Amino acid sequence: MTSFLFDKGPSAQPSPAEVAGSGRPRLRVPHREQIEMHWASLDELLEVEHRARVVWAAVGGLRLDGWLKGIKAVEGNVGRDATDPRLLVALWVYATLEGVGSARELARLCEKHLAYQWLCGGVTVNYHLLAAFRSQGGDRWDELLTQLVAALLSEGLVTMTRVAQDGMRVRASAGKASFRRRGRLETFLEEARRQVETLRQLADEGSQELNERQRAARARAAAERADRIEQAIKNCEELQGQRAASAKKSGRKPTEARGSTTDPEARVMQFSDGGYRPGYNVQFSTDTGSGIIVGVDAVNAGNDADQLPPMLDQLQDRYGRTPDEALVDGGFASKDAIDRAQEQDCTVYAPLKDEQKQLAAGKDPYATKKGDSPAVAAWRTRMGTAAAKVIYQLRCQVAEWVNALARNRGLQQMPVRGQTKCRTVAVMYAIVHNLMQALKLRADLKSLT
Repeated sequence: MTSFLFDKGPSAQPSPAEVAGSGRPRLRVPHREQIEMHWASLDELLEVEHRARVVWAAVGGLRLDGWLKGIKAVEGNVGRDATDPRLLVALWVYATLEGVGSARELARLCEKHLAYQWLCGGVTVNYHLLAAFRSQGGDRWDELLTQLVAALLSEGLVTMTRVAQDGMRVRASAGKASFRRRGRLETFLEEARRQVETLRQLADEGSQELNERQRAARARAAAERADRIEQAIKNCEELQGQRAASAKKSGRKPTEARGSTTDPEARVMQFSDGGYRPGYNVQFSTDTGSGIIVGVDAVNAGNDADQLPPMLDQLQDRYGRTPDEALVDGGFASKDAIDRAQEQDCTVYAPLKDEQKQLAAGKDPYATKKGDSPAVAAWRTRMGTAAAKVIYQLRCQVAEWVNALARNRGLQQMPVRGQTKCRTVAVMYAIVHNLMQALKLRADLKSLT
């Protein structure tokens, strides 16, 4: 007798015999064990306007010389054929667009998901290949971003006369518990070195407990951990020196620095919700007229006070020019940053500190203060004008929009460790953003002509 968790009472539905009048009804029921043959190519199965096709067309228009030059398998020589870098770039671009940041998940999707299968076109990939292509191609991804923006500059779709810069805190691939004081780190380092030595002795003795591949993997993992701890100790010393210098100015006692054994370059910083977590500060500089990201960085500084001058230097190196105007929030507006921006003929638009409080107290926040340089004095006067206030409103519309898109595409936590690799991830998000925005800009331009 079948029992139910909930007694539904007598059924109100009539029996099949009552419905049909006589005999049993004939029904079409699913038979999932039936083997069927489908004659269709991947190209026929994928929708004509699918985003994977858009990504492949966009990537096909890029020059990937940086990757192609490093391929050793060439005509006339022996060796296995290399995987087309256009395919790997397209896979990561589409995965980033879809919010996928894990190399293992991307490899799984290439086997199971139609859009990724269409991109692969029968070429097999694994997560080792995908992870290495992303992590080891930092300079090449950077060149790709420069190439993309330079093409839009030459087309007149990007002017870079005015940029908006903002910082976005992104969770690092490390936990709070991985941060240790120097004494504890030194203990861990000694333990890690002993483990490396033990594994080396086992390999020399030819121990039968583990096969050669397992011994090599464990030795590699132990060595990498020792390297991370050494780097954590070094970063801990640097951070302690910075805190000592800062404490000397403020007259307070410096707190003891800590380093992470998981990601030594990560820093504990305050996030938008007020909480403190290990993270990186991702910087995007965006052209306000087109919405194209022109500059990217990922730093481990918890504030934005010194981030405007390096970004202007980056834009000069990338495109041979700096913007005429930079819109930044109050965290960027240090006196040194304003002076250095003026040296590069860049006018800064940033809110004044405690502007409303000064006005309420009957003081003039726009007047020149003691110790102000000519550039800082001009900034104070400028921000008191109605025109400057209107221009500054563009910062939020552009910078916050770019940050929101990156969040929606999965930039919540870094999938990699180390500042260099995290910067590469940020550059990839910028490339994806620019590819999609460039399609829109070109379509708008075509509709006008």
